[in-house]
Amino acid sequence: MGTGQLTTRCLLNIDLGELPDEDEQLYALAHVANIACGGHAGDERSIREALERCVRHGTQAGAHPSYEDREGFGRRALEVTPEVLRAQVAAQCARLAAQASAVGVPVQFSKPHGALYHAANRDPALARAVVTATKEVLGPRVTVIGPGAGALREAALAEGLSYAREGFADRATLPDGTLVPRGQPGAVITDPTVARENARRLSQSGTVDTLCVHGDTQGAVGIAREVRAVLDAS
Repeated sequence: MGTGQLTTRCLLNIDLGELPDEDEQLYALAHVANIACGGHAGDERSIREALERCVRHGTQAGAHPSYEDREGFGRRALEVTPEVLRAQVAAQCARLAAQASAVGVPVQFSKPHGALYHAANRDPALARAVVTATKEVLGPRVTVIGPGAGALREAALAEGLSYAREGFADRATLPDGTLVPRGQPGAVITDPTVARENARRLSQSGTVDTLCVHGDTQGAVGIAREVRAVLDAS
């Protein structure tokens, strides 16, 4: 797994623990739940509820740390030093880890959220801060989820962590493979049929180990159901 290959099976990861009216079916459909742990969303109650849902549905738990930016939902790039960022990510992972220990669920994955995901993948110093904090709190067996190539993957592999290359079933991409920025027309895919075709194409490409569906995407349950069906069939 140190080379970036997670398993021979492509897993569905869903960003969860972000909304008060979240549908529990999403946990049944996800292989991995990326749980918001207080940076952009989430609190003690929502974290505990998300972990208990993981137990009920046999879902693997992951941390979903972010810039400390609840107002912007973690989708704004902030000017934060690597030292400060490392402390913020460590605190968020620790918040989840404490609850997970109480519930009896191992935290096996970690994926940066929103703007931090992209900023860390561009900036080696930020990537090291994220990965170092993640490893310190969650341990050396955690798998980092992120883009197929870039600073985040390099930092994870340098720390000896497993790395899962991610594709997005519910987001449109530019010709260079990067995501169409949110706010632009067509950036977020809400048609389950289109998401299903994205999932089929990506899962068969050999370039991803896991596919993401965002729990706050309109119609997320229907999208996740289609994506999971594709992955189960393959």
